[in-house]
Amino acid sequence: MILGNVIENSGVLEVKGSKAVELTSICSDSRKVVDGSLFIAVKGLATDGHNYIASAIEKGAKAIVFEDEAAAMEQVAKAGKDDITLVKVASARHAEAIMAANFYDNPSHKLTLVGITGTNGKTTTVTLLYNLFMNLGYNCGLLSTIANFVGTRMSETANTTADPITINSLMAEMVDAGCQYCFMEVSSIGMEQERVSGLKYKVGIFSNLTHDHLDYHKTFAEYLRCKKLFFDQLPADAYAVTNIDDKNGMIMVQNTKAKVVTYSCRSIADHTARIMEESFDGMQLRIDGQETWTKLIGQHNAYNLLAIYTAAVLVGATQEEALIALSKLDSAKGRLETIKAPNGVTVVIDYAHTPDAMDNVLKTLREIAPSNPLVCLFGCGGDRDRTKRPEMAKVAEKYSDRIFVTSDNSRTEKTEDILDEIRTGFSTEGLRKSLFIADRKEAIRTAILTAQPDSAILLAGKGHETYQIIGKTYNHFDEREVVAEVIENM
Repeated sequence: MILGNVIENSGVLEVKGSKAVELTSICSDSRKVVDGSLFIAVKGLATDGHNYIASAIEKGAKAIVFEDEAAAMEQVAKAGKDDITLVKVASARHAEAIMAANFYDNPSHKLTLVGITGTNGKTTTVTLLYNLFMNLGYNCGLLSTIANFVGTRMSETANTTADPITINSLMAEMVDAGCQYCFMEVSSIGMEQERVSGLKYKVGIFSNLTHDHLDYHKTFAEYLRCKKLFFDQLPADAYAVTNIDDKNGMIMVQNTKAKVVTYSCRSIADHTARIMEESFDGMQLRIDGQETWTKLIGQHNAYNLLAIYTAAVLVGATQEEALIALSKLDSAKGRLETIKAPNGVTVVIDYAHTPDAMDNVLKTLREIAPSNPLVCLFGCGGDRDRTKRPEMAKVAEKYSDRIFVTSDNSRTEKTEDILDEIRTGFSTEGLRKSLFIADRKEAIRTAILTAQPDSAILLAGKGHETYQIIGKTYNHFDEREVVAEVIENM
């Protein structure tokens, strides 16, 4: 593609050189540069792409996009080539998103794109939407925390919201594969870093807003602002679907140009749901006056399913199709995933890693079997929001009969230091029923082997993950395998 077409509407301030350069690829990682590449120098949290301009030129980059002219010119001089087209932009992050969309011929415009943002429920909602529409016979794409799918072909994912080049590349593959829909998670960090700028959404969904990512955003107000940006940027022909039971539900859509559609499990809204019956095997829901059975459990999943239903009927499914499809859905991997042990113990694996998410899950388990023992096993990630550590302890203490505090992804922090910060959230009574075991495998084994019959044991925080990050090393760790091994040796 011609450079002039790629840089259109991307905030270009100045171009030195030819706009007629034929590009073979676009990248912001100098390691991926090939002959004919456009290299975009983005300032990241850990590295500055401007420092790799010379390397990119040496590898064959034919055009360079930058925002720091002094740093760029120093690198260009170091490379010693004068036939490179230089493009100065106001914001390299914004330019990367728009240029990526242009380079791949704006694939989001050729798909029915549905995005969801919020603290909890994003992965469940987009994964189940993808499964629902695939089951209805449509070819779809999925961009999520767990995995990316182009039709039925899966690829691994590193972030909740990928970089804009990856996003547009995958969407282009979806278009080529004949996909009609794409369902994707949109994180607050992805919004703040403009990873989704230039994408055209048909539906935007807000789930809820609770305590998370304050290590990055610093304040809750800034976290809210970044979430709200998603709805501020929706076009007039899109739908802004919002949960009005969340106190921030209407704040999210107060400045949107899109048509606002509300959903609720507690009050009057455009779409409503109520739980009629519930057990560990599933729940009976009344959605918009019609009843349906689902394998999922919990009030938070009632909200997820209502959001899924609302989005489905907005983008082409009939009410009957949507309700029948909902009844056939299994939970997303690592979301209230249950394993039955021979002694009557039910092990529940869930990704809950925020106070609100863990509150939702523990409350659900307590309500389903109020007289049965409830055990909670959890940890907190290192190098992440430290303020939620004592809050997680308070939530665990509120619902649980017994608590195991253990490691999660400790990263570069000492596990013992994280456990000490969690410990500060417990009352004296909470500490009496808590056991601190740094080795997560040993903690799981102890929790299962010492559980009373008919107990429910929540393993919180890892969910779909099949690794533990210790230091900077990813170590294989799949809780399903650990649980299976313990049960086999019981």
